[in-house]
Amino acid sequence: MSNTVFNENQKVVYPAHGVGTIQGIETQIIGGIELTAYVVKFDRDKMTLRIPLNRCLASGLRALSTDRELTRVDRTLKAKAKISRGMWSRRAKEYETKINSGNIVSLAEVVRDLHKNVDDPDRSYSERIIYENALSRLAGEISAVEEVDLPKASEMLIKTINDNTKQEAKEEILVDENSAPINSEDDDFFDADEHDSEDEEFVAA
Repeated sequence: MSNTVFNENQKVVYPAHGVGTIQGIETQIIGGIELTAYVVKFDRDKMTLRIPLNRCLASGLRALSTDRELTRVDRTLKAKAKISRGMWSRRAKEYETKINSGNIVSLAEVVRDLHKNVDDPDRSYSERIIYENALSRLAGEISAVEEVDLPKASEMLIKTINDNTKQEAKEEILVDENSAPINSEDDDFFDADEHDSEDEEFVAA
């Protein structure tokens, strides 16, 4: 495997399916053409893909995120959620594009922005599905990098968002209290401070 990018048993990320494991390399004759491909197994989707070596980088196949990239994820989750306006169908498409981009920071943005409505009983079914898909995909990579199980990884991500939300709420209350009118005892003025079965698929070159 000296001429390959990834090694056998290495965990990798494929944009459309998340974290998988390199099972090995296979050579097949398809349409009279010899193709050498990585065999990647995705346990969550119970699927095996064969991704041609000469197309692996173009297809978005990549190694797990580095510590530096995880730091960017942490900052993203702690940032204020983006309030999106406009038709849901258009926003849903944008979220799906981010999820399938393979970019872990974009995934974190989707999780952060949709988490704000997680307890809203009026939230649409499609929004809930997109949120859960993004959270599962992000937690899957965190699980692989930090070597913790999936529920623990999800818990870590949600805690990061919730802790930041609570801190923002405290700061808003503090600002409101400092800005509230203070009645003077001396006059009227006041001051204000500021899938179930195993599937296999060959990724076309």
